[in-house]
Order: sequence, then structure tokens, then C-alpha cells
Amino acid sequence: MGAYILRRLALVIPTLFGVMVINFVLTQFVPGGPIEQIQARFEGEGDAIQSLGGTAGGGVQEEGGYVGSRGLPPEFLARLELQFGFARIVCDEGFAGVPSITAPECRKEPIPATERFLIMMGNYLTLDFGQSYFRSISVVDLVLEKMPVSITLGLWSTLIGYLISIPLGIRKAMKDGSSFDTWTSGIIIAAYAIPSFLFAIVLMVVFAGGSYFQWFPLRGLTSENFDQLSPLGKVADYLWHIVLPVTAQLISAFATLTLLTKNSFLDEIKKQYVMTARAKGLSENRVLYGHVFRNAMMLVIAGFPSVFLGVFFGSALLIETIFSLDGLGQLSFKAAVERDYPVMFGTLFAFGLISLVVGLLSDLMYVFVDPRIDFARREG
Repeated sequence: MGAYILRRLALVIPTLFGVMVINFVLTQFVPGGPIEQIQARFEGEGDAIQSLGGTAGGGVQEEGGYVGSRGLPPEFLARLELQFGFARIVCDEGFAGVPSITAPECRKEPIPATERFLIMMGNYLTLDFGQSYFRSISVVDLVLEKMPVSITLGLWSTLIGYLISIPLGIRKAMKDGSSFDTWTSGIIIAAYAIPSFLFAIVLMVVFAGGSYFQWFPLRGLTSENFDQLSPLGKVADYLWHIVLPVTAQLISAFATLTLLTKNSFLDEIKKQYVMTARAKGLSENRVLYGHVFRNAMMLVIAGFPSVFLGVFFGSALLIETIFSLDGLGQLSFKAAVERDYPVMFGTLFAFGLISLVVGLLSDLMYVFVDPRIDFARREG
């Protein structure tokens, strides 16, 4: 097993490198880089450039107002290229001063895309993910700032989904073909067919003061007076805020997991060893939970890491938007729209690495649930 784990870990590096290469190449063909985004934003509203923290210096404003309507000064665009790492300053041999684009002996030279990619990957190996182009904060700090929202949605949705789906799936398997199985299947299929964002809107309209009841808050994870609440009050306030977004994200996931649990149990119940156990006079509960449960739950339990990851990084964008939750979904979307490359590639690298490690953990979970499985022998 140790050799199998080492081989899987060795595959992480080329796989992650390939993912980064593909996405980096694709961004080179997408029109409108970060500098073009700044130009468009600046020409639309003059003070948007202040988000760069004063990068523009004093050359953006002239007597009588901003010059955005006539285009940004070339000197300012050159400084942006240097700041974002798209170009560098090259000076003539023998130049002893401070390299500057204003020096006659120096000039701006574009950095090839291949070199920029290798520099980026070299920084990632030291866990240096850079700083956001449009926010004065590092990518790591930005992700950590948004992480609580995504953890809330992902963790609670996954745990509650398992707590509902596993007992319901077992019950449906034991009552296969009954009226209980029929009407619960109808509810599950209807739940699966409803898009999570549409269900979120319905929940908001009905329960968040839209047209009927105002039982739950409309936005955010906490109230404005959260800091003044007692410890128990903070827990209650937090749980009160997450009811609607977690319910909206849970609806389709629980449907899939319930049917998966039911089918797994049905497959095991029909096997020969179950008939043998019953023939020995064992009770139904002993047969179900002493023999069937372990084998039937292998697929469900072992898939927990990947299910959690899917909920954690999956359909969170629309849920976060509807309930005004500033999480990783919103962060990734804004980074893609703004062409904030450090945030885009930094989060892609981190999430890709997590996904590959979670894939390995899923295999190890299979072995933990059923030690008879030997991936190393199967590979051989």
C-alpha cells in the first residue's frame, strides 16, 4: 500500500503541471487582459484607478479633469506592465543608476509567456501565490478571508446530506416497491430536477421577507450586532443565517446520495451471503447492520471526500450571489471577469492540488472501509 501511495503522490506533480499549462495557454487567447480591464474601467469611471493603491502616480490627471476619455498615458500603461510582471526593464551595459523606464539607457522589454509561466510555477513551489492585481492583499490572505463562507456551505451541506440520505436510502431499500418507496422517490426526483439557485429564490421569497414570512435573514452569515451577542447567541445567530443557503445547496446533493445508498443496499441484499445469513436464523437487523451495512456503505462512505469537495467548490457561486455571501465562488468569478491572474491561477493551483490529494484520500477510505481491497495488487 505504501508503494501505491508513493506512486499516486508522484503523479500529482505532472498532473497539476498539466492542468496549469492548459489553463495558462487558454488565458493567452482570451481577449482583454488585466491592463485592458483597467483601461476600460478607467475610461468608464475616472476614480476606479484608485483601487491600484496609487500606482498611477500623478500622471493620470491634468488641469481640467481626468484624461481617461482620451486614453491612458503610455507611461502609465508601461508602469502597469512592469507591476503586473508582463515586462521588465533592461538597461545598457555599464549603466550604474537605478533601472527606470525614464532613463535613456533603459527600455521596457516584454517577458515571453513561457518565461512568465515558469516564474509563476517556481513561485508556487515555495507557496508564493503573489498579490491580487486589484486588491492590496496577497492571494493566500484573500482566500483565507473568503474561506469561512465556503466551509460553511460545503461542510454543513455535506454532513446534513449524509444524515438525511443514508437512513432514507436504507429505508427505501428495505421497503423497495412499497408506497413509501414510491412517494419518496417522487419527492427525490422532483428535488433533483429543481435547480439549486431557483430553489434558493423560492426560499428567499417565502421565508426571508419576500412576500410571505420573514423568519430568516436575507443576507450574510451573521447579524450586524454579532460581536455584542453572548457565545450562545452567536451560535444561534450563525445557525439562523445558514438555514436557507445550506438548504438551497443541499437539495440536489441529498437526492443523488439517497438513490446511491438505496441502490447499494439493494445490490447487497440480493447477494448469496445475505440469503445464507437469513437461513442461519439471524434477525433482519443483524443481517442488515452486521453484514449488509458495511459492504453497501463502502461506496457511500469512501466517496465522502469527493462529495464534500464537489459541494465545497461546486455550485456555490449562485447561492453566494443570491444570499449575498462573499465566499470562494464569488472570488473566483470576479477574478475571471477582472482577469486577476494571480487570484485565478493561485486558487486554481491550490484547488487542483486539493482535488488530487482528495482523490488519494478517497482510495484510502475504500481500504479503511474494506481492508480486502488492495489497489497496489490490482495495479500490478
